[in-house]
Amino acid sequence: MSIAAYIREIGRGREGARALSREQASDLLGQVLDGRVSDLEIGAFCIAMRIKGETPEEMAGFLDATHARLSRVPASGPVVVLPSYNGARRLPVLTPLLAFLLARGGAAVLVHGTPTEDARIPARSVFEALGLPIDAAPAALEAGQVRFVPTEQLHEGLHRLLAVRRQVGLRNPAHSLVKLMNPAAAPALVVGSYTHPEYAASMTATFRLTGGRAMLLRGTEGEPVADARRTPRMDLFRDGEVRCVQPAQEGPLTALPDAPATAAADETARWIERVLQGRVPVPTPIALQVEHILRELATP
Repeated sequence: MSIAAYIREIGRGREGARALSREQASDLLGQVLDGRVSDLEIGAFCIAMRIKGETPEEMAGFLDATHARLSRVPASGPVVVLPSYNGARRLPVLTPLLAFLLARGGAAVLVHGTPTEDARIPARSVFEALGLPIDAAPAALEAGQVRFVPTEQLHEGLHRLLAVRRQVGLRNPAHSLVKLMNPAAAPALVVGSYTHPEYAASMTATFRLTGGRAMLLRGTEGEPVADARRTPRMDLFRDGEVRCVQPAQEGPLTALPDAPATAAADETARWIERVLQGRVPVPTPIALQVEHILRELATP
């Protein structure tokens, strides 16, 4: 089916638009990722989906198309996947701290991402300030390792779709699916995060529909790491079932000990180093997140 026909279905506005089946959504996004459509058609697709919103079946279809095309990262065993696309606006981006704590606990950790907003500081910059090379090697990811893979190495078409945000100023389905996908060539636990409650509901439905292993929480400014100032609710998914493993903490936000003065990459990296060296305590919400993930990985 041509993309024009799909756009006629999804582009009728919030009330008149029709949802696509999982197979139709996979075909549609496959055409976009393969570069078989014009820039104008991509823009129409992005705007139409932004107005209509994605159903869980559509998102599952988008994931099917993406997984079929990714250059998967080899791994010797189960992997924790941390999608890092939001970066830092006001708070230090602590996704690298989460990654290194998980690796210290024996997990193989795959971080993937690309900057989607120029005004934010990406986790990639913090990883580079910590001395982690941005990975281009095909060697298998091992337990106890952290690897950062740019999205363009996973699939250039997906990277181009994410970049549309800079032209139109709005998110599109790619910004949700990268937080749900598994780019590892191995079983994985994907740590998904959201900023607004409506995305919590849609991501929950998609994780349940696709049946993968995942954690879902309200992340720090959209990053997949618990807010260091107050513990969020954390849910774990497996085989279509979901269970809450950490209730949300009540009460006011707390202050980070010896917190970085700004969200700058160098300052954040130096603070993370102090935490990893034991000179500053691991924030309790992040320690709890690490504990839940490692326990789930160890569960057959």
